[in-house]
Amino acid sequence: MTDIATRASRVVASPGGRRRLNGGGPRAGTIFAFVIPFFLPFVLFYLAPVGYALWQSVRVVRRTGGQYGTSYTTFGGFEQYTKVFQNDEFWSSVGRIGLFGIVQVPVMLFVALTIALLLDTPLLRLKSVFRITAFMPYAVPGVIAAIMWSYLYSPQLSPVVDLLNGIGLKPDFLGPGAVLWSVANISTWLWTGYNMLIMFSALQSIPQELYEAAKLDGASNWTIAWQIKVPIIAPSIILTTVFSIIGTLQLYAEPAVLRQISSNISSTFTPNMLAYAVASGNNYQQAAAISVVIAVITFVLSFGFMRLTSKRAGL
Repeated sequence: MTDIATRASRVVASPGGRRRLNGGGPRAGTIFAFVIPFFLPFVLFYLAPVGYALWQSVRVVRRTGGQYGTSYTTFGGFEQYTKVFQNDEFWSSVGRIGLFGIVQVPVMLFVALTIALLLDTPLLRLKSVFRITAFMPYAVPGVIAAIMWSYLYSPQLSPVVDLLNGIGLKPDFLGPGAVLWSVANISTWLWTGYNMLIMFSALQSIPQELYEAAKLDGASNWTIAWQIKVPIIAPSIILTTVFSIIGTLQLYAEPAVLRQISSNISSTFTPNMLAYAVASGNNYQQAAAISVVIAVITFVLSFGFMRLTSKRAGL
């Protein structure tokens, strides 16, 4: 009996023995069954397109027998990327979208933060109405929003332009100096409510006791808002900023729609529009290289901003 008990204790003490006594551990097939609903679409619709774009970006089209000879595709190394960095239209689009982001993103996030703080204050009435009203533009698809605003910008159709002309202002929303900010206005109208909702959700998680303690110390509503609420929801502000940086570099729908009514928006107005224009000319390898460069710039800017602000915020 002693020998049997000793052997049994050894079996129980061993990892395999524990699994046998517990009825067996999780099998690989079971784990795979839970993972595959995520993993398969991730591979098909994310990894595979990214890998294909990377592969296309290092290939070039050659011809045998001169300009009208037979074409073939071969490995070209970084030749496509060299062409991207030597392309003046690419750098013009990057500079244009950089100016767009430097102005539009802070304005949009400031408006979103202000609305979120107003919705969180106990002094505001009909909060649900204002919250739905502020969030409603986000429910409108970007193309539809651009079409709606194109009517308001058009000198021939817009009642706003007619009204401003009547008082002597004579605006040109689609002119060369204003069309970028007309696009920025559409993006701000579309995305302010989305960012506001993220910030407002973060504000709702702050304990009310903290506000009561601040009021007992004599803090005003303004002090509570900007010195207590804003620092606490700093992670949400950082998150919305990262989303906005990514969205800025992906800008396409709004300028593409306005291009139909404005000659001041070219087919290379933004980096994404340039990639689409190049691909439309059947130069898929060059378009893939442009897309990869855009993705790298997006990653560097968003990740760099997140690291920098997270360290300063002590996160």
